[in-house]
This record gives sequence, structure tokens and C-alpha cells, in this order.
Amino acid sequence: QVHLVESGGGLVQAGSSLRLSCAASGRIVDSYAVGWFRQAPGKEREFVGGISGTGTTYYTDSVKGRFTISRDNAKNTVYLDISSLKPEATADYYCAASWSPSDYVAEFGGAYAFWGQGTQVTVSS
Repeated sequence: QVHLVESGGGLVQAGSSLRLSCAASGRIVDSYAVGWFRQAPGKEREFVGGISGTGTTYYTDSVKGRFTISRDNAKNTVYLDISSLKPEATADYYCAASWSPSDYVAEFGGAYAFWGQGTQVTVSS
């Protein structure tokens, strides 16, 4: 069983940067892919990026260049750094994990067995 806890959300101004954290209770590095998703008010949940068990990162086209995913193996934590925040980035952000000791990161939420509770990001203009 993997327990995920997101943190780092809040109210920020457009143009600023933010770091979201996804802390795992169990060891997920090396064997799990971790995806980041977001759900804006009134919209469907969408994949924004992820990191594979081998450490390869993937991003959806709309966030490339502004979102960076990394992990700290010692802390068993995956990070999502967001720069140049725009009001349209306002959403609940979730991390999710799936066992995948390979280079693969799924973009659909159904592939993930474990989810965090989410952290809210609000970007004011």
C-alpha cells in the first residue's frame, strides 16, 4: 500500500512560482511511476506530467517549459515545480502512483492505483 500526501498549494499571484510536493509513505522510487494531474473548477481532470520509475520525465504540451517534475530518493518525495503561473493554472493538483519499474508513465488516471488527497492552487491575476 502506498499513501501519498500533496502539499505546497496556496494562493499566489500570476507570474510567480510554486513547488508542490508529493510525499509517499512507502518507497516508490525506482519501482513506481508518479503522475501529476490537475482539475480546474468545472473541468475534467487532466494529466500534466509524470516521472517514471527510471526517472524519465514527461509533460503534456501545454505545460512544457513551465512545469518541472523531479524526485528526492532519500525523502521518497516527488516535486512539481511550476513557474510563470497563470490564472488558468488554478486547480486542485493531485499526484498518483502506479507500480511501473520501467520508463513508462501513463497519462490516464485509471492506470494509477494510489492517489493523494490533492492540494489547491489558486492563481490571482
